[in-house]
Amino acid sequence: MAKAKTYYFCQECGYQSSGWLGRCPECGKFGTFAEEVVKAESGKRKAESGNPGMSVPKRIQEVSYSETKRIATGCGEFDRVLGGGIVPGSLLLLGGEPGIGKSTLLLQTALAIKDKRLLYVSGEESEQQIKMRADRLGLAPENADGGRGGMYVVSETVTQRIFEHVDAVQPDMLIVDSIQTVTTEDVDSPAGSVSQIRQCTTEFQHYAKTTGVPVLLIGHITKDGTLAGPKVMEHIVDAVLQFEGDRHYGFRILRALKNRFGSTAEIGLFEMLGSGLHEVPNPSELLLSQRDETLSGAAVAATLEGVRPMFIEVQSLVSSAVYGTPQRNANGFDMRRLNMLLAILEKRCGFKLGAKDVFLNIAGGIKVNDPAIDLAVACAVLSSNVDMPVSPRYCFAAELGLNGEVRPVSRVEQRIAEADRLGFERIFISKYNARSIDKKRYKIEIVAVGVIEEAFRALFA
Repeated sequence: MAKAKTYYFCQECGYQSSGWLGRCPECGKFGTFAEEVVKAESGKRKAESGNPGMSVPKRIQEVSYSETKRIATGCGEFDRVLGGGIVPGSLLLLGGEPGIGKSTLLLQTALAIKDKRLLYVSGEESEQQIKMRADRLGLAPENADGGRGGMYVVSETVTQRIFEHVDAVQPDMLIVDSIQTVTTEDVDSPAGSVSQIRQCTTEFQHYAKTTGVPVLLIGHITKDGTLAGPKVMEHIVDAVLQFEGDRHYGFRILRALKNRFGSTAEIGLFEMLGSGLHEVPNPSELLLSQRDETLSGAAVAATLEGVRPMFIEVQSLVSSAVYGTPQRNANGFDMRRLNMLLAILEKRCGFKLGAKDVFLNIAGGIKVNDPAIDLAVACAVLSSNVDMPVSPRYCFAAELGLNGEVRPVSRVEQRIAEADRLGFERIFISKYNARSIDKKRYKIEIVAVGVIEEAFRALFA
């Protein structure tokens, strides 16, 4: 009979200790250790869980492989992020805030895949709730024709019974919603604990690798915005997908934080509507506001999300500080970088912003980390400060240095081509980028600047 042992696990990183510790030696967090009872596995089970046969070292030249045909999900944005589709035998983890649309995305994906049998295991909702959501979204299971294809749903939380259902259904894909609600009888701990999450993830990984059936896991995130559970779970899975967005806006971004079978530079953009998640093939047209009047404090930035060019509107408001201490606030933009840009404007350009409130907002509720929007942020702040509008037909793609120089950015030709396609009249870039660009190829006027003062003179001369 298996013996039960007591260990202490860090709830942040999963570090294991035989005794309680006040501070985790792995992640440095205080007060994160919790006691959990773990049942030791028998020797027979350990032998069964290993790889069958004996491994033999081979020369790398002797190793043969064949290109695996991916499973198309029927959603172009989802396939783009995955690198072309789901790889058979892979283990994927989808994380996001509560109510952001994780279950809706995988439900739509499951019902859109043709000629495949899928098993949707839910530990949070009943079968009736899943059917009600599918009907509300208008997702009729067209491939449920009684043949090989079709989607099966079951409400279960114990892995041993889940695999019994798997043996009965023999699915081509398994979806588990969510990994925090699933438990295994081999671990005597509550659902959501470090040991439960780690053991359940390992069991699903073993099933995916031995059968070639892809497994999609839904995971929760913590208050800090990171995936809940130990970091070892992220190392076990083949791909970690983050589904993010502001619930007050309709846009959702799917990005790959880890992908063993593709690039992590791609993103997928969706819009949440009453009929579910809809793909956004041209995000720039939705993220740019349609203004009838030209107002100050707004500038358009040409940014890249992954390898996809996107045009966003940067909005700024500069006013006199009423309460004595100037306020600084940024939505969708790094606050520390905003403070740096304000210091550049004051030190290098002579604009006195130290006694003024500065508010910055990225329209659409998305978050941008591309340094190429620095010039757009500086121009939006200056436009609001002097109360002179920037033409909505102008856009910017350049980074600012601490000396006020306009630095080059990557993939500038993709940004220029997208601006030309969208009908912008002028694009401001670094003169160091302009040296390798054939301006005759584009209808848009390319304005090359070396320092930030040149951009200001060209805008407000």
